Amino acid sequence: MVLLHVLFEHAAGYALFVVKEVEEIGMLLPQVEDCVLNIGKFNGMVSLAAFFPFKSAQAALDNINAISEGVVHADLKLFLETNLPIGGKKKAMLGVGDAKIGGALQEELGLAIQTGGVVAEILRGVRLHFHSLVKGLTAQAASKAQLGLGHSYSRAKVKFNVNRSDNMIIQSIALLDQLDKDINTFSMRVREWYGYHFPELIKIVTDNSTYCKMTQLIGNRKELSEESLESMEEVVMDSAKAQSILEASRSSMGMDISPIDLINIERFSNRVVSLAAYRLELQEYLHSKMGQVAPNLAALIGDVVGARLISHAGSLTNLAKYPASTVQILGAEKALFRALKTRGNTPKYGLIFHSTFIGRAAAKNKGRISRYLANKCTIASRIDAFSDVPTCVFGDKLRDQVEERLSFYETGEAPRKNLDVMKEAVIQAGEVAAEIKIKLAKKEKKRMKREKKLAALSTGDGDEEAGDGEAGATENGEAKKKKKKSVSEAVQMEEEASAAENGDVPAKKKKKRKSEAMEVEPVAEEAPETPQTEKKKKRKKKD
Repeated sequence: MVLLHVLFEHAAGYALFVVKEVEEIGMLLPQVEDCVLNIGKFNGMVSLAAFFPFKSAQAALDNINAISEGVVHADLKLFLETNLPIGGKKKAMLGVGDAKIGGALQEELGLAIQTGGVVAEILRGVRLHFHSLVKGLTAQAASKAQLGLGHSYSRAKVKFNVNRSDNMIIQSIALLDQLDKDINTFSMRVREWYGYHFPELIKIVTDNSTYCKMTQLIGNRKELSEESLESMEEVVMDSAKAQSILEASRSSMGMDISPIDLINIERFSNRVVSLAAYRLELQEYLHSKMGQVAPNLAALIGDVVGARLISHAGSLTNLAKYPASTVQILGAEKALFRALKTRGNTPKYGLIFHSTFIGRAAAKNKGRISRYLANKCTIASRIDAFSDVPTCVFGDKLRDQVEERLSFYETGEAPRKNLDVMKEAVIQAGEVAAEIKIKLAKKEKKRMKREKKLAALSTGDGDEEAGDGEAGATENGEAKKKKKKSVSEAVQMEEEASAAENGDVPAKKKKKRKSEAMEVEPVAEEAPETPQTEKKKKRKKKD
Protein backbone atom coordinates (compact mmCIF):
# COMPACT_ATOMS: atom_id res chain seq x y z
CA MET A 1 0.00 0.00 0.00
CA VAL A 2 1.25 3.48 -0.89
CA LEU A 3 1.16 6.17 1.79
CA LEU A 4 0.91 9.62 0.19
CA HIS A 5 2.33 12.64 1.99
CA VAL A 6 1.89 16.15 0.61
CA LEU A 7 4.49 18.86 1.16
CA PHE A 8 3.15 22.41 1.40
CA GLU A 9 5.46 25.45 1.49
CA HIS A 10 3.96 28.43 3.31
CA ALA A 11 5.38 31.79 4.37
CA ALA A 12 5.06 30.62 8.00
CA GLY A 13 6.93 27.33 7.45
CA TYR A 14 6.88 23.84 5.93
CA ALA A 15 3.89 21.58 6.49
CA LEU A 16 3.60 17.83 5.81
CA PHE A 17 0.12 16.37 5.38
CA VAL A 18 -0.97 12.73 5.25
CA VAL A 19 -3.60 11.85 2.65
CA LYS A 20 -6.03 9.08 3.72
CA GLU A 21 -7.13 6.35 1.31
CA VAL A 22 -5.01 7.48 -1.59
CA GLU A 23 -6.23 4.84 -4.09
CA GLU A 24 -9.87 5.72 -3.67
CA ILE A 25 -9.13 9.45 -3.78
CA GLY A 26 -7.03 9.09 -6.91
CA MET A 27 -9.89 7.28 -8.65
CA LEU A 28 -12.50 9.85 -7.59
CA LEU A 29 -10.84 13.10 -8.67
CA PRO A 30 -14.10 15.05 -9.33
CA GLN A 31 -15.24 14.23 -5.74
CA VAL A 32 -11.92 15.59 -4.45
CA GLU A 33 -12.52 18.83 -6.32
CA ASP A 34 -15.95 19.13 -4.67
CA CYS A 35 -14.63 18.32 -1.17
CA VAL A 36 -11.86 20.93 -1.35
CA LEU A 37 -14.22 23.81 -0.62
CA ASN A 38 -15.81 22.11 2.44
CA ILE A 39 -13.50 22.19 5.47
CA GLY A 40 -15.34 19.35 7.22
CA LYS A 41 -15.02 16.93 4.32
CA PHE A 42 -11.48 18.04 3.63
CA ASN A 43 -10.42 17.30 7.23
CA GLY A 44 -11.61 13.75 6.66
CA MET A 45 -9.30 13.42 3.65
CA VAL A 46 -6.17 15.17 4.95
CA SER A 47 -4.49 15.40 8.35
CA LEU A 48 -1.44 17.37 9.48
CA ALA A 49 1.60 15.16 10.11
CA ALA A 50 4.24 17.79 10.97
CA PHE A 51 4.84 21.53 10.83
CA PHE A 52 8.20 23.33 10.78
CA PRO A 53 7.85 27.10 11.45
CA PHE A 54 10.56 29.44 10.17
CA LYS A 55 12.65 31.04 12.91
CA SER A 56 12.90 34.46 11.27
CA ALA A 57 11.98 36.43 8.17
CA GLN A 58 15.52 35.95 6.83
CA ALA A 59 15.21 32.16 7.20
CA ALA A 60 11.89 32.26 5.33
CA LEU A 61 13.49 34.31 2.54
CA ASP A 62 16.45 31.90 2.26
CA ASN A 63 14.11 28.91 2.02
CA ILE A 64 11.82 30.49 -0.59
CA ASN A 65 14.83 31.52 -2.68
CA ALA A 66 16.11 27.94 -2.60
CA ILE A 67 12.69 26.57 -3.60
CA SER A 68 12.31 29.04 -6.47
CA GLU A 69 15.72 27.97 -7.82
CA GLY A 70 14.92 24.26 -7.44
CA VAL A 71 17.45 23.68 -4.65
CA VAL A 72 16.78 21.62 -1.51
CA HIS A 73 17.47 23.80 1.55
CA ALA A 74 19.05 22.28 4.66
CA ASP A 75 15.91 23.06 6.71
CA LEU A 76 13.66 21.25 4.22
CA LYS A 77 15.98 18.25 4.06
CA LEU A 78 16.09 17.95 7.87
CA PHE A 79 12.30 18.36 8.10
CA LEU A 80 11.60 15.59 5.59
CA GLU A 81 14.22 13.20 6.99
CA THR A 82 12.76 13.65 10.48
CA ASN A 83 9.04 13.38 9.70
CA LEU A 84 8.74 11.30 6.53
CA PRO A 85 8.61 7.51 7.15
CA ILE A 86 11.11 6.08 4.68
CA GLY A 87 11.29 2.43 5.86
CA GLY A 88 8.46 0.01 6.67
CA LYS A 89 5.85 -1.98 4.80
CA LYS A 90 4.03 1.08 3.46
CA LYS A 91 5.85 2.85 0.66
CA ALA A 92 5.98 6.60 1.23
CA MET A 93 5.25 8.84 -1.73
CA LEU A 94 5.69 12.60 -1.52
CA GLY A 95 3.41 14.92 -3.43
CA VAL A 96 4.78 18.36 -4.34
CA GLY A 97 3.38 21.24 -6.35
CA ASP A 98 6.53 22.13 -8.32
CA ALA A 99 8.13 19.52 -10.55
CA LYS A 100 11.50 21.29 -10.32
CA ILE A 101 11.78 20.96 -6.53
CA GLY A 102 10.33 17.45 -6.85
CA GLY A 103 13.21 16.38 -9.08
CA ALA A 104 15.73 17.92 -6.66
CA LEU A 105 14.14 16.03 -3.72
CA GLN A 106 14.19 12.78 -5.68
CA GLU A 107 17.92 13.18 -6.35
CA GLU A 108 18.75 14.35 -2.82
CA LEU A 109 16.65 11.93 -0.71
CA GLY A 110 15.72 9.17 -3.19
CA LEU A 111 11.97 9.61 -2.64
CA ALA A 112 9.11 8.68 -4.93
CA ILE A 113 7.66 12.01 -6.07
CA GLN A 114 4.19 12.72 -7.45
CA THR A 115 3.09 16.00 -9.06
CA GLY A 116 -0.14 17.07 -10.71
CA GLY A 117 -3.46 15.25 -10.67
CA VAL A 118 -4.91 14.68 -7.22
CA VAL A 119 -1.85 16.32 -5.56
CA ALA A 120 -2.65 19.66 -7.19
CA GLU A 121 -6.26 19.52 -5.93
CA ILE A 122 -5.16 18.58 -2.39
CA LEU A 123 -2.64 21.41 -2.35
CA ARG A 124 -5.39 23.77 -3.48
CA GLY A 125 -7.48 22.72 -0.48
CA VAL A 126 -4.49 22.98 1.89
CA ARG A 127 -3.78 26.50 0.61
CA LEU A 128 -7.42 27.45 1.20
CA HIS A 129 -7.77 25.97 4.71
CA PHE A 130 -4.16 26.18 5.92
CA HIS A 131 -4.87 28.43 8.93
CA SER A 132 -7.56 25.96 10.08
CA LEU A 133 -5.41 22.87 9.65
CA VAL A 134 -2.45 24.23 11.69
CA LYS A 135 -3.21 24.90 15.35
CA GLY A 136 -2.25 28.31 16.72
CA LEU A 137 -2.15 29.95 13.29
CA THR A 138 -4.84 32.52 12.50
CA ALA A 139 -5.87 33.73 9.05
CA GLN A 140 -4.59 37.24 9.87
CA ALA A 141 -1.17 35.96 10.96
CA ALA A 142 -0.90 33.78 7.83
CA SER A 143 -1.77 36.70 5.53
CA LYS A 144 0.75 38.95 7.33
CA ALA A 145 3.48 36.32 6.91
CA GLN A 146 2.64 35.98 3.21
CA LEU A 147 2.67 39.74 2.70
CA GLY A 148 6.00 40.24 4.49
CA LEU A 149 7.69 37.36 2.66
CA GLY A 150 6.27 38.52 -0.66
CA HIS A 151 7.69 42.01 -0.16
CA SER A 152 11.13 40.78 0.91
CA TYR A 153 11.29 38.23 -1.92
CA SER A 154 10.31 40.82 -4.53
CA ARG A 155 12.75 43.34 -3.06
CA ALA A 156 15.58 40.81 -3.23
CA LYS A 157 14.74 39.97 -6.85
CA VAL A 158 14.47 43.61 -7.93
CA LYS A 159 17.58 44.72 -6.01
CA PHE A 160 20.48 45.62 -8.33
CA ASN A 161 23.48 47.86 -8.62
CA VAL A 162 22.27 51.30 -9.70
CA ASN A 163 25.36 51.98 -11.77
CA ARG A 164 25.12 48.64 -13.59
CA SER A 165 21.47 48.48 -14.66
CA ASP A 166 21.02 47.34 -18.25
CA ASN A 167 17.41 48.60 -18.29
CA MET A 168 18.74 52.12 -18.88
CA ILE A 169 20.70 50.87 -21.91
CA ILE A 170 17.61 49.18 -23.35
CA GLN A 171 15.52 52.34 -22.97
CA SER A 172 18.22 54.69 -24.29
CA ILE A 173 18.92 52.63 -27.44
CA ALA A 174 15.17 52.42 -28.13
CA LEU A 175 14.90 56.20 -27.71
CA LEU A 176 17.96 56.72 -29.92
CA ASP A 177 16.38 54.71 -32.75
CA GLN A 178 13.11 56.59 -32.34
CA LEU A 179 14.92 59.94 -32.40
CA ASP A 180 16.71 58.97 -35.61
CA LYS A 181 13.38 58.25 -37.30
CA ASP A 182 11.75 61.43 -35.97
CA ILE A 183 14.69 63.69 -36.90
CA ASN A 184 14.73 62.28 -40.44
CA THR A 185 10.97 62.78 -40.82
CA PHE A 186 11.02 66.32 -39.43
CA SER A 187 14.06 67.26 -41.51
CA MET A 188 12.30 66.13 -44.68
CA ARG A 189 9.34 68.28 -43.66
CA VAL A 190 11.63 71.32 -43.19
CA ARG A 191 13.25 70.68 -46.58
CA GLU A 192 9.91 70.46 -48.31
CA TRP A 193 8.50 73.50 -46.52
CA TYR A 194 11.52 75.79 -46.94
CA GLY A 195 12.19 74.41 -50.45
CA TYR A 196 9.30 76.49 -51.82
CA HIS A 197 11.26 79.60 -50.91
CA PHE A 198 14.89 78.46 -51.51
CA PRO A 199 14.96 75.14 -53.50
CA GLU A 200 18.67 75.36 -54.40
CA LEU A 201 19.73 74.98 -50.75
CA ILE A 202 18.62 71.31 -50.72
CA LYS A 203 21.32 70.26 -53.20
CA ILE A 204 24.07 72.36 -51.62
CA VAL A 205 23.47 71.27 -47.97
CA THR A 206 22.77 67.53 -47.69
CA ASP A 207 23.02 67.03 -43.91
CA ASN A 208 19.64 67.28 -42.13
CA SER A 209 20.82 69.06 -38.98
CA THR A 210 22.99 71.53 -40.96
CA TYR A 211 20.08 72.27 -43.30
CA CYS A 212 17.81 73.15 -40.36
CA LYS A 213 20.53 75.43 -38.91
CA MET A 214 20.88 77.16 -42.29
CA THR A 215 17.14 77.78 -42.53
CA GLN A 216 17.32 79.48 -39.12
CA LEU A 217 20.31 81.55 -40.20
CA ILE A 218 19.19 82.58 -43.69
CA GLY A 219 15.51 83.23 -43.12
CA ASN A 220 14.43 85.33 -46.12
CA ARG A 221 16.95 84.64 -48.93
CA LYS A 222 16.50 88.17 -50.33
CA GLU A 223 18.02 89.62 -47.14
CA LEU A 224 21.14 87.42 -47.44
CA SER A 225 24.33 89.44 -48.04
CA GLU A 226 28.11 89.08 -47.87
CA GLU A 227 28.07 90.16 -44.21
CA SER A 228 26.54 86.79 -43.25
CA LEU A 229 29.28 84.78 -45.01
CA GLU A 230 31.27 84.24 -41.82
CA SER A 231 28.28 82.96 -39.88
CA MET A 232 27.39 80.61 -42.74
CA GLU A 233 30.96 79.30 -42.81
CA GLU A 234 30.72 78.50 -39.09
CA VAL A 235 27.59 76.41 -39.70
CA VAL A 236 28.61 74.73 -42.98
CA MET A 237 32.36 74.49 -42.10
CA ASP A 238 33.25 75.21 -45.74
CA SER A 239 33.92 78.64 -47.30
CA ALA A 240 33.25 77.46 -50.88
CA LYS A 241 29.91 76.02 -49.87
CA ALA A 242 28.96 79.25 -48.08
CA GLN A 243 29.87 81.27 -51.20
CA SER A 244 27.78 78.97 -53.41
CA ILE A 245 24.78 79.42 -51.05
CA LEU A 246 25.15 83.21 -51.34
CA GLU A 247 25.31 83.05 -55.15
CA ALA A 248 22.34 80.67 -55.33
CA SER A 249 20.25 82.99 -53.13
CA ARG A 250 20.73 85.84 -55.63
CA SER A 251 19.51 83.81 -58.61
CA SER A 252 17.03 81.50 -56.88
CA MET A 253 13.83 80.35 -58.57
CA GLY A 254 11.92 80.04 -55.29
CA MET A 255 8.75 81.92 -54.56
CA ASP A 256 8.40 84.75 -52.07
CA ILE A 257 7.36 83.95 -48.54
CA SER A 258 5.38 85.94 -45.98
CA PRO A 259 6.92 86.83 -42.58
CA ILE A 260 4.38 84.74 -40.65
CA ASP A 261 5.21 81.63 -42.73
CA LEU A 262 8.91 82.27 -42.23
CA ILE A 263 8.44 82.52 -38.45
CA ASN A 264 6.71 79.13 -38.37
CA ILE A 265 9.44 77.52 -40.49
CA GLU A 266 12.13 78.94 -38.19
CA ARG A 267 10.33 77.68 -35.07
CA PHE A 268 9.96 74.20 -36.51
CA SER A 269 13.60 74.07 -37.64
CA ASN A 270 14.65 75.23 -34.15
CA ARG A 271 12.82 72.22 -32.68
CA VAL A 272 14.57 69.87 -35.11
CA VAL A 273 17.98 71.37 -34.23
CA SER A 274 17.28 70.94 -30.50
CA LEU A 275 16.24 67.30 -31.11
CA ALA A 276 19.50 66.69 -33.00
CA ALA A 277 21.47 68.23 -30.11
CA TYR A 278 19.61 66.05 -27.61
CA ARG A 279 20.40 62.99 -29.73
CA LEU A 280 24.12 63.73 -29.39
CA GLU A 281 23.74 64.06 -25.60
CA LEU A 282 21.84 60.76 -25.49
CA GLN A 283 24.60 59.06 -27.45
CA GLU A 284 27.17 60.30 -24.91
CA TYR A 285 24.95 59.01 -22.10
CA LEU A 286 24.71 55.61 -23.83
CA HIS A 287 28.50 55.54 -24.22
CA SER A 288 28.99 56.19 -20.49
CA LYS A 289 26.38 53.58 -19.46
CA MET A 290 27.90 50.94 -21.73
CA GLY A 291 31.28 51.70 -20.15
CA GLN A 292 29.77 50.97 -16.72
CA VAL A 293 27.54 47.98 -17.55
CA ALA A 294 29.20 46.18 -20.49
CA PRO A 295 32.66 47.69 -21.07
CA ASN A 296 34.10 44.59 -22.77
CA LEU A 297 31.19 44.23 -25.20
CA ALA A 298 31.37 47.95 -26.01
CA ALA A 299 35.14 47.79 -26.58
CA LEU A 300 34.73 44.76 -28.86
CA ILE A 301 31.77 45.64 -31.06
CA GLY A 302 30.89 49.27 -30.28
CA ASP A 303 28.36 51.03 -28.06
CA VAL A 304 25.37 51.05 -30.40
CA VAL A 305 25.66 47.45 -31.68
CA GLY A 306 26.34 46.16 -28.15
CA ALA A 307 23.34 48.06 -26.79
CA ARG A 308 21.14 46.65 -29.58
CA LEU A 309 22.26 43.11 -28.71
CA ILE A 310 21.42 43.66 -25.01
CA SER A 311 18.06 45.20 -25.93
CA HIS A 312 17.15 42.34 -28.29
CA ALA A 313 18.12 39.70 -25.71
CA GLY A 314 16.15 41.49 -22.96
CA SER A 315 19.05 41.90 -20.53
CA LEU A 316 22.78 41.41 -20.27
CA THR A 317 22.26 38.20 -18.28
CA ASN A 318 20.04 36.76 -21.01
CA LEU A 319 22.63 37.68 -23.64
CA ALA A 320 25.32 35.96 -21.57
CA LYS A 321 23.21 32.78 -21.48
CA TYR A 322 22.90 32.63 -25.28
CA PRO A 323 25.31 30.43 -27.25
CA ALA A 324 27.46 31.99 -29.96
CA SER A 325 25.28 30.51 -32.71
CA THR A 326 22.25 32.38 -31.34
CA VAL A 327 24.17 35.66 -30.96
CA GLN A 328 25.33 35.35 -34.57
CA ILE A 329 21.77 35.43 -35.99
CA LEU A 330 20.21 37.58 -33.24
CA GLY A 331 17.94 40.04 -35.02
CA ALA A 332 17.47 37.90 -38.15
CA GLU A 333 14.76 35.60 -36.81
CA LYS A 334 12.35 36.23 -39.68
CA ALA A 335 14.98 35.34 -42.27
CA LEU A 336 15.94 32.23 -40.30
CA PHE A 337 12.39 30.85 -40.06
CA ARG A 338 11.68 31.76 -43.67
CA ALA A 339 14.83 29.84 -44.70
CA LEU A 340 13.78 26.84 -42.59
CA LYS A 341 10.30 26.93 -44.08
CA THR A 342 11.44 27.20 -47.70
CA ARG A 343 14.54 24.99 -47.11
CA GLY A 344 16.81 27.79 -48.31
CA ASN A 345 20.08 29.14 -47.00
CA THR A 346 19.99 30.31 -43.39
CA PRO A 347 21.24 33.87 -42.61
CA LYS A 348 24.91 34.28 -41.68
CA TYR A 349 24.50 37.36 -39.41
CA GLY A 350 21.93 39.48 -37.68
CA LEU A 351 22.56 42.60 -35.62
CA ILE A 352 26.32 42.05 -35.66
CA PHE A 353 26.29 42.86 -39.39
CA HIS A 354 26.41 46.56 -38.36
CA SER A 355 29.86 45.98 -36.89
CA THR A 356 32.81 47.34 -38.89
CA PHE A 357 34.53 43.94 -38.94
CA ILE A 358 31.99 42.30 -41.25
CA GLY A 359 32.00 45.30 -43.58
CA ARG A 360 35.79 45.13 -43.88
CA ALA A 361 35.85 41.39 -44.62
CA ALA A 362 35.73 40.03 -48.16
CA ALA A 363 32.47 38.53 -49.44
CA LYS A 364 33.71 34.92 -49.09
CA ASN A 365 34.91 35.56 -45.50
CA LYS A 366 31.84 37.39 -44.15
CA GLY A 367 30.26 34.22 -42.78
CA ARG A 368 33.47 33.05 -41.11
CA ILE A 369 34.24 36.42 -39.52
CA SER A 370 30.63 36.79 -38.29
CA ARG A 371 30.85 33.38 -36.61
CA TYR A 372 34.18 34.30 -35.01
CA LEU A 373 32.86 37.70 -33.91
CA ALA A 374 29.74 36.12 -32.37
CA ASN A 375 31.98 33.78 -30.39
CA LYS A 376 34.00 36.71 -28.99
CA CYS A 377 30.80 38.70 -28.25
CA THR A 378 29.49 35.80 -26.17
CA ILE A 379 32.73 35.67 -24.15
CA ALA A 380 32.67 39.45 -23.61
CA SER A 381 29.02 39.49 -22.50
CA ARG A 382 29.63 36.68 -20.00
CA ILE A 383 32.63 38.48 -18.52
CA ASP A 384 30.58 41.69 -18.21
CA ALA A 385 27.59 39.94 -16.67
CA PHE A 386 29.45 37.98 -13.98
CA SER A 387 32.52 40.09 -13.14
CA ASP A 388 32.57 42.09 -9.91
CA VAL A 389 34.75 44.97 -11.13
CA PRO A 390 33.96 46.09 -14.72
CA THR A 391 37.04 46.63 -16.88
CA CYS A 392 37.53 46.81 -20.66
CA VAL A 393 40.78 44.81 -20.73
CA PHE A 394 39.20 41.62 -22.06
CA GLY A 395 37.22 43.59 -24.67
CA ASP A 396 40.39 45.20 -26.03
CA LYS A 397 42.16 41.83 -26.20
CA LEU A 398 39.20 40.20 -27.95
CA ARG A 399 39.07 43.07 -30.44
CA ASP A 400 42.77 42.54 -31.20
CA GLN A 401 42.04 38.87 -31.81
CA VAL A 402 39.31 39.71 -34.34
CA GLU A 403 41.70 42.11 -36.07
CA GLU A 404 44.33 39.36 -36.24
CA ARG A 405 41.79 36.93 -37.68
CA LEU A 406 40.84 39.50 -40.37
CA SER A 407 44.49 39.93 -41.32
CA PHE A 408 44.86 36.12 -41.36
CA TYR A 409 42.06 35.84 -43.93
CA GLU A 410 43.67 38.55 -46.06
CA THR A 411 47.41 37.86 -45.75
CA GLY A 412 47.65 34.38 -44.21
CA GLU A 413 49.58 35.58 -41.14
CA ALA A 414 48.85 33.18 -38.25
CA PRO A 415 47.13 34.83 -35.24
CA ARG A 416 48.13 34.33 -31.61
CA LYS A 417 46.67 31.47 -29.62
CA ASN A 418 43.61 32.23 -27.54
CA LEU A 419 45.23 30.78 -24.39
CA ASP A 420 48.18 33.18 -24.54
CA VAL A 421 45.94 36.19 -25.15
CA MET A 422 43.65 35.29 -22.24
CA LYS A 423 46.60 34.82 -19.87
CA GLU A 424 47.80 38.34 -20.66
CA ALA A 425 44.28 39.68 -20.25
CA VAL A 426 43.81 38.01 -16.84
CA ILE A 427 47.05 39.56 -15.52
CA GLN A 428 46.17 43.05 -16.80
CA ALA A 429 42.56 42.79 -15.58
CA GLY A 430 43.79 41.84 -12.09
CA GLU A 431 46.03 44.92 -11.95
CA VAL A 432 43.27 47.23 -13.18
CA ALA A 433 40.74 45.72 -10.78
CA ALA A 434 43.14 46.23 -7.85
CA GLU A 435 43.57 49.91 -8.77
CA ILE A 436 39.80 50.39 -9.05
CA LYS A 437 39.24 48.73 -5.66
CA ILE A 438 41.81 51.03 -4.03
CA LYS A 439 40.06 54.08 -5.51
CA LEU A 440 36.67 52.84 -4.33
CA ALA A 441 38.04 52.22 -0.82
CA LYS A 442 39.42 55.79 -0.68
CA LYS A 443 36.06 57.18 -1.81
CA GLU A 444 34.29 55.13 0.85
CA LYS A 445 36.64 56.46 3.56
CA LYS A 446 36.01 60.03 2.48
CA ARG A 447 32.27 59.42 2.49
CA MET A 448 32.41 57.95 6.00
CA LYS A 449 34.42 60.93 7.29
CA ARG A 450 31.92 63.33 5.73
CA GLU A 451 29.02 61.48 7.32
CA LYS A 452 30.73 61.57 10.75
CA LYS A 453 31.28 65.32 10.46
CA LEU A 454 27.68 65.91 9.47
CA ALA A 455 26.49 63.73 12.36
CA ALA A 456 28.69 65.66 14.82
CA LEU A 457 27.39 68.99 13.52
CA SER A 458 23.78 67.84 13.76
CA THR A 459 24.24 66.66 17.38
CA GLY A 460 25.91 70.01 18.25
CA ASP A 461 22.98 71.91 16.77
CA GLY A 462 20.59 69.73 18.75
CA ASP A 463 22.41 70.50 22.02
CA GLU A 464 22.29 74.24 21.27
CA GLU A 465 18.57 74.07 20.57
CA ALA A 466 18.00 72.13 23.79
CA GLY A 467 20.03 74.74 25.68
CA ASP A 468 17.99 77.56 24.16
CA GLY A 469 14.79 75.83 25.21
CA GLU A 470 15.95 75.41 28.80
CA ALA A 471 17.28 78.98 29.00
CA GLY A 472 13.81 80.49 29.09
CA ALA A 473 12.77 78.28 31.99
CA THR A 474 15.87 78.83 34.16
CA GLU A 475 16.68 82.48 33.36
CA ASN A 476 16.02 83.90 36.84
CA GLY A 477 18.00 81.17 38.63
CA GLU A 478 21.03 81.61 36.37
CA ALA A 479 21.00 85.41 36.89
CA LYS A 480 21.13 84.91 40.65
CA LYS A 481 23.95 82.38 40.35
CA LYS A 482 25.98 84.78 38.20
CA LYS A 483 25.57 87.61 40.78
CA LYS A 484 26.71 85.40 43.67
CA LYS A 485 29.64 84.04 41.63
CA SER A 486 30.86 87.51 40.65
CA VAL A 487 30.69 88.74 44.27
CA SER A 488 32.55 85.69 45.60
CA GLU A 489 35.22 86.06 42.88
CA ALA A 490 35.76 89.73 43.84
CA VAL A 491 36.14 88.83 47.54
CA GLN A 492 38.61 86.05 46.67
CA MET A 493 40.68 88.43 44.53
CA GLU A 494 40.94 90.95 47.39
CA GLU A 495 42.10 88.23 49.82
CA GLU A 496 44.76 86.99 47.38
CA ALA A 497 45.97 90.56 46.80
CA SER A 498 46.37 91.16 50.56
CA ALA A 499 48.21 87.85 50.93
CA ALA A 500 50.56 88.83 48.09
CA GLU A 501 51.40 92.11 49.86
CA ASN A 502 52.47 90.14 52.92
CA GLY A 503 54.90 88.09 50.73
CA ASP A 504 53.12 84.73 50.73
CA VAL A 505 52.81 84.56 46.88
CA PRO A 506 55.55 85.07 44.17
CA ALA A 507 55.81 88.44 42.38
CA LYS A 508 54.48 87.21 39.00
CA LYS A 509 51.38 85.82 40.62
CA LYS A 510 51.00 89.01 42.62
CA LYS A 511 50.90 91.12 39.45
CA LYS A 512 48.51 88.74 37.70
CA ARG A 513 46.12 88.57 40.57
CA LYS A 514 46.26 92.34 41.11
CA SER A 515 45.42 92.94 37.44
CA GLU A 516 42.60 90.37 37.64
CA ALA A 517 41.32 92.03 40.78
CA MET A 518 41.42 95.43 39.06
CA GLU A 519 39.49 94.05 36.07
CA VAL A 520 36.73 92.51 38.17
CA GLU A 521 34.30 95.08 39.39
CA PRO A 522 32.23 94.40 42.43
CA VAL A 523 28.59 93.90 41.61
CA ALA A 524 26.26 95.83 43.87
CA GLU A 525 22.96 94.21 44.59
CA GLU A 526 20.09 96.46 43.70
CA ALA A 527 17.45 96.93 46.34
CA PRO A 528 14.03 95.78 45.25
CA GLU A 529 11.63 98.62 44.42
CA THR A 530 8.68 99.06 46.80
CA PRO A 531 5.41 100.87 46.05
CA GLN A 532 6.51 103.83 48.24
CA THR A 533 9.75 104.39 46.26
CA GLU A 534 7.81 104.25 42.99
CA LYS A 535 5.42 107.00 44.25
CA LYS A 536 8.37 109.23 45.26
CA LYS A 537 9.89 108.86 41.77
CA LYS A 538 6.62 109.83 40.14
CA ARG A 539 6.33 112.97 42.34
CA LYS A 540 9.90 114.03 41.47
CA LYS A 541 9.14 113.67 37.75
CA LYS A 542 6.01 115.80 38.11
CA ASP A 543 7.97 118.51 39.93
